[in-house]
Formats: sequence, structure tokens, C-alpha cells
Amino acid sequence: MKLYEFEAFQNPRRVRMFLAEKGIEVEREQIDVPAGEHRSEENLRRNPGAAVPFLELDNGNFISETIAISRFFEETYPTTPSLMGATAEEKATIEMWQRRVELGLTQATGDFFHHATEGLGEVDRYRNKEWGENSRKQILATMKLLDTNLANNEFIAGDRFSIADITAVCAVDFAEYLGMPISDSHINLRRWHETVSSRLSAAA
Repeated sequence: MKLYEFEAFQNPRRVRMFLAEKGIEVEREQIDVPAGEHRSEENLRRNPGAAVPFLELDNGNFISETIAISRFFEETYPTTPSLMGATAEEKATIEMWQRRVELGLTQATGDFFHHATEGLGEVDRYRNKEWGENSRKQILATMKLLDTNLANNEFIAGDRFSIADITAVCAVDFAEYLGMPISDSHINLRRWHETVSSRLSAAA
């Protein structure tokens, strides 16, 4: 198998953390997104959606989208450890928080980056600065929501580390890069961030 990625982006980091937590090693190949390599004819044959990361399987098939890739490895290696839940309730709870974090932080930081900043500098990209600034409000509101939730939970979806924590820490770190660090008043979110950032997988 081979994972195609651009190492600096948060979504490839999410997959690398997921693999590191499970102790899985996969060959990686870099796609130079800023240079437009993701839109090359060769790359579009492999992944029509163009975005990274995407996974090439041993049988020659390709899987794109971060959660889909993670699901493949979760189902292939379900207990090493489980990061997407074991029971029906645990799976649903993790999926609930995963969705909240992905919309409120991952997507929102991406929207802010592409609309409120120069992004990757693409001259032909549509930009709506008002929408980008609105995304800032969503990011800050989601951080507050997580801080409240973490007052009673060690991790995002309960007392066990999960894919929701991976998604959240990658997005929170990107938000800080964009000038939106965790508020000093969010003591629970700060405690969680310190804990998750100390895991070996955070450096993947």
C-alpha cells in the first residue's frame, strides 16, 4: 500500500496519527500541492477528487477522503487499538463528536485559510472574505463547545482516545497557526491539548 499526501496539511497528519496509534507503517509519497501536482493528469487518474491524502491499495484500487482511509484501517486492524468505537453506543458517540469537530474546526479552518487569507496563492480561486471571517466565529464557538464537554470527559468522545481527538488536535493546531490559539479561559481544552500533544502519534 502507499499513502499519497502533502505532509504540511492537517488531513494527511490526521491519517498519519491514526496509523501511528495503531502501529501501522505505510509507504508514503509526497504530492506537491502548492505546485499544482495534485491536478496533474497522472494524479487525477488515481484520484479524480485531486485532494490529499489518498491511499493506493495492494490490488491497485484507490481510497480518498480522510475518514474513509481511517475506516479502511480500522476495519482491517479493528483491535490495535480501536479508534472508532467498539460498541454501538461508543461508535455513535465518537461519530457524533467527530462530525462536530470536522465541521466546526477542520472545515472552518480550511474555509478561513482559503477565504480570509491568501491561502495557497491560487490566482483563480474564488474567495469570499466575509465567509472566511464568519468561519472564525465558528472555530471559536466550537472551541468553547469542546471546552465545556471536556469538563466531564478526559477525551473528546469520553474516557478513551479516539479519532475525534485526532481530528480535533490537528485542527486546533492549524487554528493556532492561523492566529486563533486556545483561549486562556478554556482550561479544559488546554488540559486536553497538552495531554494529546504529548502522545507519540502527535509527532507523526
